[in-house]
Amino acid sequence: MTQTPWTDTLPPAIDDIEALAIVACDALPPEFAAVARGVHLRVEDFAPDDLLAEIGLEDPFELSGLYIGVPMPEKSVMDQVTAPDTIWLFRRPILDEWAGRGGVTLGDLVSHVFVHELAHHFGWSDEEIAAIAPWTDWTEDAAED
Repeated sequence: MTQTPWTDTLPPAIDDIEALAIVACDALPPEFAAVARGVHLRVEDFAPDDLLAEIGLEDPFELSGLYIGVPMPEKSVMDQVTAPDTIWLFRRPILDEWAGRGGVTLGDLVSHVFVHELAHHFGWSDEEIAAIAPWTDWTEDAAED
């Protein structure tokens, strides 16, 4: 079999990561998928510098995903919405983690990061997510948010 030279192969693009997150959303149980579709999804190569500074990180590779918004249990009909609830996925840290993990598909990793951030939208803490996450062991080095 002839292998394609590495120089002819492109890494997954931002659109590819977004497509994998959409697949993960569509695979959720219907009641969760409906809510997830109401959260804005934003995929960038890295978190913007001002966002990293705001959360106290210097290395952009330390953050693979982030939820910014008001968790559902804290929402009120009296609140004035100033920005949409947003799940951010950061392509380069995700690809870096994927390359370092081995044995984990990119789709599984993107799904894990997406669902982790969606869980914050539902108001779950990192501890609650870890209690139910089936692959916490392989993601313990992943960026915390």
